[in-house]
Formats: sequence, C-alpha cells, structure tokens
Amino acid sequence: MDLSYFFNLAGVTVFAVSGALAAAEKKTYHADAFSVFFTGFITAIGGGTLRDITLGNYPVSWVSDSNVLWAIFVGFAITFIFPRLLIRMKTGIFFFDTVGIGIYTVIGTRISLLSGVNPFAAAILGMVSAVFGGVIRDTLINEVPMIFRREIYATACLVGAILYIILDKFEVNGSLNTAVSALLVIIVRMIAVRFNLSLPKFRLPE
Repeated sequence: MDLSYFFNLAGVTVFAVSGALAAAEKKTYHADAFSVFFTGFITAIGGGTLRDITLGNYPVSWVSDSNVLWAIFVGFAITFIFPRLLIRMKTGIFFFDTVGIGIYTVIGTRISLLSGVNPFAAAILGMVSAVFGGVIRDTLINEVPMIFRREIYATACLVGAILYIILDKFEVNGSLNTAVSALLVIIVRMIAVRFNLSLPKFRLPE
C-alpha cells in the first residue's frame, strides 16, 4: 500500500466535503442531513466509478474497498461538525474542489496506465475521474457545471495528467510524481481563477 493510495483516500474525503458543503449552502431548497450526505457521496465516487466502468475494473473501487466509504464518512463528518467554519470560508468549496480535482486527476491517470491503456486515453480518463463527480454535484444542486463556465477547470486536469504521464515515462518515483502532478493541477487552477484566465470562446460561424 503506497502513498498514492492515501492520496486517493484524501481526494475522496475532500470531494465529499466539496459536495456536502455545496448542498448545505443552497438556499433554494430544504437540504437535510441525508441530501447533504448523498450529494457528498456522489461527488466523491462519481468520477472514479465512471473511470472503473470504462476500464472494466469490477467491482468499482468504492464497492471493493471499504476505506473509500470511510473516507466519505470522514468528509461528511467534517462538514457536519464544522459547517459554520466552512461556510464562512468564501473559498471553501473552491479550495476543496481544487484539491480534489488535483488528486483525482493523477490517481485516475495512474490507475488507467496500470490498466494498460494508451497514454492519451489515460490522460482523458484522469481528467474524467476528476471532473465528473463535480458535474454530478452541480447538476444535483441546479448549478451550471464547472466545465461549462469560463474558468479553467478540465484543462488544468489535463495539464496535470500529461505531466504525470511524462514523469512516469522517466520513471520518477510514483508518490513524488503523484504529489508534483496534483500540485500542478491545483496551481494552474488557482492562477487561472486569480487572474481571471480562460480559454477562447468557441463560436460557430454565422
């Protein structure tokens, strides 16, 4: 059990916090404890589940590894115990979501490479692992998913996935590679938001 495994559990926890916090903050409907937990749960396992189904890895990770479920419960407990502190943090959801996509990108890419897929597919699956849970979260709480907003989101994940694949080709230590590549995703995303950077808008000819 290497450090990457614990990175994965950390990603599950922060995504669970992100989803639960997003549901708890909504004022347009009544969010009880179950709906908050369910949103956090779906956010945490959504991307990884789609990745495992695509790769044919059965049973999917949260079914085969009870530690994933415990990590989700920890995320929910953090939200339940410290809701006011987290909600007061204006960047709360942004912070947890950014850390989550950083970790999930590289873990998804790593698992895909270990499953024998080509590097291009591994990078895409790493990105999907990171963003799909957030897409489900935003859909559940009736928000426009991040990938359809101006902010650089999925692109940051793709950059981190590519770096992971390059460093893996050079046989860089797996745990170090995971940390560095995840950090790149986080830095790219935070810089993009800080300086309001975005990709050019795609326009169809009139």
